[in-house]
Amino acid sequence: MTTETTTETTTETTAATTQVYRVWIKTTPERIWTAITDPEWTVKYGYAAPSYYDLKPGGAYHSAATDEMREFGAQNGFPIPDQVVGGEVVECDPPRLLVQTWRMLMDPTTAAEPYTTLTYLIEELKSQPGVCRVTVTHELAGAPATATMVAGSPLDEAGGGGWAWVLSDLKSVLETGTALSGR
Repeated sequence: MTTETTTETTTETTAATTQVYRVWIKTTPERIWTAITDPEWTVKYGYAAPSYYDLKPGGAYHSAATDEMREFGAQNGFPIPDQVVGGEVVECDPPRLLVQTWRMLMDPTTAAEPYTTLTYLIEELKSQPGVCRVTVTHELAGAPATATMVAGSPLDEAGGGGWAWVLSDLKSVLETGTALSGR
């Protein structure tokens, strides 16, 4: 998996305004598309929250809270909303391109930031039939808390969270049938 970021530098590095993540998966574009857009698949990897899309420009997108998320919030003294991520479909060209707006709603800091733009690009490799490159580009201008959150932490033993973790887990589920967490 490769990660590219565009950062602004002054006396210290600030949050990346564009984050790009790539992963190569041995499967078809159609299986990847389904795994990204079908709630029966989105519960199998990443943060296991079902994601719902109205797959047309202007269509709604949201990811729903799980019981595990609600329990975590209750144990830590904060409520978890029914929709933990929200947005809208901007462009949809199955099974190769999905552009959407995206905003994390379960954290008050990220919920106060503007919507960001998330792009999934799925490309089947001509040089290696049966292998696809998935590129996730997250445009994060004006959303520094979201940028920090989706970047994850490379020092975290559990994968660090963020897009790198989600894509690694997606790859694992599609290639082996099992998420990194074993579920």
